[in-house]
Amino acid sequence: MTRRTLSANAFTFLALLVVPWTAYGDSKTIARCGKGFLEEVDGYRVLHVKGTPYEMGYQQGALLKDDIREGFRFLFEEKAKGITLEVGGIKLLNPKRAIAGIAATQRKHVPSRFYDELQGLADGAGMDVQEAIVANFIPEMFHCSGFALSGSATKDGTLYHGRILDYGCDWRLQDHAILTIAEPEGKVPFVNVTYAGFIGSVTGMNAERISIGEMGGRGLGHWEGVPMALLVRMALEDAKSLDDAIAIFRDNPRTCEYYYVVADGETGQGVGMEASWDKFGVVRMGESHERLPHAVKDAVLLSAGDRYKELARRVQEAHGSFDAESARKLMDRPVAMKSNLHSVLFETGSTRLWVANASKEGEPAVTQPYHAFKFLDLLKHTPDSNAPALPAPPPKTPTTQAAR
Repeated sequence: MTRRTLSANAFTFLALLVVPWTAYGDSKTIARCGKGFLEEVDGYRVLHVKGTPYEMGYQQGALLKDDIREGFRFLFEEKAKGITLEVGGIKLLNPKRAIAGIAATQRKHVPSRFYDELQGLADGAGMDVQEAIVANFIPEMFHCSGFALSGSATKDGTLYHGRILDYGCDWRLQDHAILTIAEPEGKVPFVNVTYAGFIGSVTGMNAERISIGEMGGRGLGHWEGVPMALLVRMALEDAKSLDDAIAIFRDNPRTCEYYYVVADGETGQGVGMEASWDKFGVVRMGESHERLPHAVKDAVLLSAGDRYKELARRVQEAHGSFDAESARKLMDRPVAMKSNLHSVLFETGSTRLWVANASKEGEPAVTQPYHAFKFLDLLKHTPDSNAPALPAPPPKTPTTQAAR
């Protein structure tokens, strides 16, 4: 693999390690739809979708209909009214129309299965498919953070992969937070830390013990590629090793300026990547860069400005002693930002994860309680046969309007 230098605009990778593992308690099935179901696990909604792309989309649409419709309504009818996008010096006064144009540009780069899934989502929720498409391309406009450490950096060599999502707490996405357990037909199962109505991923881990978090930089206007959230989804569905994941980001056409942390629970290794529209580069554990001079053994520390300095100082100071509880303090303010929508720790080797979301009042996720899960255990959950059953998806995928 040819490595290229990361650009000077490297976006922040932040530290996030959380509380010790605590097994979650009882689960309760809320409703069923075909092979999918919605349950509540210790107060957190967990969506299970399974089957063909259309079936998975339909299951989500039907089971989360109210959340999806209200979430999209707020985004487009209230929040978007006060936003003006500027791309290439041109102000775009209608964000919904602008994003629709971006989605049209990217259509030829997007595998058709994702449009099938969006059609299913729209059909299940009883809405226009174009609205579902536009909403799902919103992540192309925003940014985030993350990090990984293992080996000699931690107390017992455990690999921890943390990420902070900085999308802004005033978008009310936290009101519709969902943990999705996806079993796509012919693909690798994965867990997606996400929100109702979104089929892409910005924070996820698969059954092959590959975890991924993204963060955005600049480069708005470079749309000729696979949308970031769908590129992450492709890696979760197909990567069986760290090299597989790197290759998916390297070999597909990309958009804008994005950075990623990818961790491999099988090998205990993690990397930071730049996978922008025109550049690809990898920083491995313990490596430095001109913009990231404080290399730390067995750690990937990609950040910017004072937050990078503080993160490096904290990791160096406690190097070799981190366990889940003490490493949690790595993400304390000022490393975490006010726009912290969700925070996640992956213990990728065991498939354990801890998730916190911003409060409904807009307090950042870092200030909120964490919910503990084990992905491989959630994969074994089955619905209560007495739970309400919604109409199942059609037996065959109809002609997908989204792909026309």
